Amino acid sequence: MSDSASMPRKVSIIGAGNVGATFAYALLLSGLCSEIVLVDQNTSKAEGEAMDLNHAVPLAHPTRIRSGTYRDCAGSAITVITAGSAQKPGESRLDLVKRNAAIFKTIIPEIVANNPDGILLVATNPVDILSQVSLSLSGLPDRRVIGSGTILDTARFRHLLSQHFNLDARSVHAFIIGEHGDSEVPVWSLANVAGMPIEQYCQSTGCGCNQVERDQIFQQTRDAAYQIITLKGATYYAIGSGLVRIVESILRDQNTILSVSTHLNGQYGLRDVFLSLPCVVNRSGIDRIVQLPLTQSEEEALGRSARALQDVLRSLD
Repeated sequence: MSDSASMPRKVSIIGAGNVGATFAYALLLSGLCSEIVLVDQNTSKAEGEAMDLNHAVPLAHPTRIRSGTYRDCAGSAITVITAGSAQKPGESRLDLVKRNAAIFKTIIPEIVANNPDGILLVATNPVDILSQVSLSLSGLPDRRVIGSGTILDTARFRHLLSQHFNLDARSVHAFIIGEHGDSEVPVWSLANVAGMPIEQYCQSTGCGCNQVERDQIFQQTRDAAYQIITLKGATYYAIGSGLVRIVESILRDQNTILSVSTHLNGQYGLRDVFLSLPCVVNRSGIDRIVQLPLTQSEEEALGRSARALQDVLRSLD
């Protein structure tokens, strides 16, 4: 890993709504940044959030926080995009695609014109589609366009497994891959506790995790966002934390393996589509994709996930 002390520590956030503001707050508390810029079409909202965050600086870490325009993104190591229409109750992430793609047609050229050397981190849903749109509109190298992808789904999966086994979630290791959405794929074959496959852990401890229980855990993982949106209108705490984790790996050049959305170039026979797979993330962005030894059924499910997204991309012309 390289010395991160000389790297820019400025992060710009496009969109000061629930996700953008929560992410900015979590980023401030992390102490990762020297400067945070908030850009929003609603300039009053961005200014108000910046003021509120600045009042927390004496209680957190020395950080310059301000609202601004796209010109103020210049010099940012990372520009994080949270702007877009919100997901409504009962609406799938893919239902959002056309109106958010139209918004991105105005956002992405502005970002790249003012900050051509930074990394784009997309959080707006449907994140896989909009990451592909961002790549097409930006002309940036694949490695510098990243979607938050299934980092949140993977966290939900690990949380639910930890509840099932009554363990610290950090001691459970498992991935959700594919689309951040309804066609996502749980990698049961590689899920493990203490390096032991789930089946072996269950046998050695007397815990159960039969197929019915697995199906319930995955269903709760996949449908968590819909439930939260119904209960409180939006999700933002967990994704804000997930974005901080990605930013940390980039700014500190950590080479962390994270399940983020990236442009596939032949992995599992899939091309020209953004899907989440475990990726090594560092200062260059996506350093490399880790190709998991999936079972046949998992690989087939990943292919179905890719085709579902490609069908949507074709509808966008």
